[in-house]
Amino acid sequence: MSTATSTAHEVVRVAAVGDIHLSEDCEGLLRPAFSRLADCADLLLLAGDLTRHGTAEEAAVVAGEVRDCGVPVVAVLGNHDYHSGQESEVTQVLQDAGVTVLEGDAVVLPVAGRKVGVAGAKGFCGGFVGRSAGEFGEPEMKAFVRTTRLSAERLTTALGDLAVGDCAVRIALTHFSPVPDTLAGEPLEIYPFLGSYLLAEAIDSAGADLAVHGHAHLGTEHGMTAGGVRVRNVAQPVIRQAFALYQLPVDGHHPPDAAPGPTTVGPG
Repeated sequence: MSTATSTAHEVVRVAAVGDIHLSEDCEGLLRPAFSRLADCADLLLLAGDLTRHGTAEEAAVVAGEVRDCGVPVVAVLGNHDYHSGQESEVTQVLQDAGVTVLEGDAVVLPVAGRKVGVAGAKGFCGGFVGRSAGEFGEPEMKAFVRTTRLSAERLTTALGDLAVGDCAVRIALTHFSPVPDTLAGEPLEIYPFLGSYLLAEAIDSAGADLAVHGHAHLGTEHGMTAGGVRVRNVAQPVIRQAFALYQLPVDGHHPPDAAPGPTTVGPG
């Protein structure tokens, strides 16, 4: 992994993409772009929906695209990756290829001589302030909203762990959206199924320098939480390229970190 440029410019270069929906007939589709990542990025974030139907065989295709790509790869799963009930197998296949798969936990990476932390959770549905579902009524509705609440709580804890770790840059990685801004272009009727304000509250309460998500194929790339955290929708149909690239300034007050490898922060 090349870090000279990022160190010189005091930035961390983040490549990110979601919703690549690879299947067994997609082998080699993204490999040419991913094989050049070390020339322009310090890490790659995968924002869920990596497979089409959530099978281990499809996950093997994803693994082949990112294996030994020259930069650390961090991922969360999406709803498609859960479809076949093989999410554990999908996770294992990706991990065997060197991908760090997060769900309510975080990883600290030594990037450009600094600590870069990524906290990840898939998230879930529920809607946004003023137009959201409540954890009330039938057991089915309570379970629906509870899923999002628990995911947001785990994200809060993971981001908090990164703060304790004194990371120079902290990134929140989800599949579902934390804000309605990045859903612009989607039918209003389906906003409640594309994300939840609880994720944004988690990000704002714990703090982050960037929030990355996917899921909203017809949405918009740029958004922001109420607390001022930049949000980016990196669903591939939105960014229309193999990955988007973001440069995050590094806080010069943080001392260099010479750790030899990634450190995993335990689940919240």
